[in-house]
Amino acid sequence: MENLNKLKGLINLFNNFRVTSLRAPTVHNFPSIRNISTTIPKNDLMEFFDDKKNWGAEEVKSGRSWKIEELRIKSNSDLHKLWYVLLKERNMLLTMEQECNDQVRLFPSPERIDKVEDSMENLETVIRERNVAYHQLETGETGERPGRMEKDPFGLPFYYKESEYAIPKEMNEEWHKKYRFFKPDKDVKAFLLKYREKEYLAKKRAQRRDFNHVIGLMNRFPNLDMEAVKEQYPDVDIEKAKASRRYRPYFQPKE
Repeated sequence: MENLNKLKGLINLFNNFRVTSLRAPTVHNFPSIRNISTTIPKNDLMEFFDDKKNWGAEEVKSGRSWKIEELRIKSNSDLHKLWYVLLKERNMLLTMEQECNDQVRLFPSPERIDKVEDSMENLETVIRERNVAYHQLETGETGERPGRMEKDPFGLPFYYKESEYAIPKEMNEEWHKKYRFFKPDKDVKAFLLKYREKEYLAKKRAQRRDFNHVIGLMNRFPNLDMEAVKEQYPDVDIEKAKASRRYRPYFQPKE
């Protein structure tokens, strides 16, 4: 009986110690400690779906994407939190898009996915800039994965990132299936000739379109700021546009 009383006393002592040790610290005892503030998690599948008030809506209003200039002034901790907010938002939008496709319904405001992905790309750019700056300061190198410019089987350039493999490249069949590089071939040369011609014609059409647009602006607005025009259309020769026969500086549009 005496041993039983001692055991009950030890249990009561342990329970009292556990309650007092897990008690939240007060400002009196620990003035420099702040309790962690967190949001209440839902922890259910509804986090993968949009707010119910947006269900069936034809349009959902949303803001613009995050700019690189705005992300550069944020701390690493804020960028880390923002990344998971954007990741969660993207997962929700992709789930809603798939659900609308399954229900044969129109997904409202699909540009929201593009805005989120654009923000995530800008965030990755800022993080990469900071990593490069840190590695250059510490080691004198960028710290980026080495790579080089190569040509694909169609002769078009692409950036190949080098990686380490346990199997030598000569024996790695998976590597040879995944990466195929340019080899001289008459069919590929004929394709490149037509491809470059298409690019050249598209570039000339864009230049001609901008040139005619600038002439129209100068005709319609005689007091046009030429410096702003040069900044917006750097490929347009302003002097050549003024010498054109279509340029009429004293043209008055009909009211």
